[in-house]
Amino acid sequence: MAKNQTKSLNAAAIKADKEAFAALQSVNGYTPANAVYTIPAIANALNELNAAQAAEAQAVAALATARDNTVAKEWAFHNLMLGAKDQVVAQFGRDSNEVQAVGLKKASEYRSRARKTKATQDK
Repeated sequence: MAKNQTKSLNAAAIKADKEAFAALQSVNGYTPANAVYTIPAIANALNELNAAQAAEAQAVAALATARDNTVAKEWAFHNLMLGAKDQVVAQFGRDSNEVQAVGLKKASEYRSRARKTKATQDK
């Protein structure tokens, strides 16, 4: 038995177990002393494993679909807000309080560029 049974097994271990179970089914006279290890009990566990893996795969696909839908809605909202900000600038002007209210800088808040002076060489 493994120490940490809260982590998923790797695919190779599951594949090896399935192959060993297929081989166990062909063993004549297999009658374990403990009924937990009978072929029908192991077959039932395998069926439950397959069902759980199928449910997980469906949940992963549903999550990916939900994530894609959310991303599409985020972009649609973002693009609408960019357009609305442009509309505020067009309607109220670049230096209005309304522009500042929607999260943009007023035109007067930007620093003007300092003029570059040409260095003269007196040599």
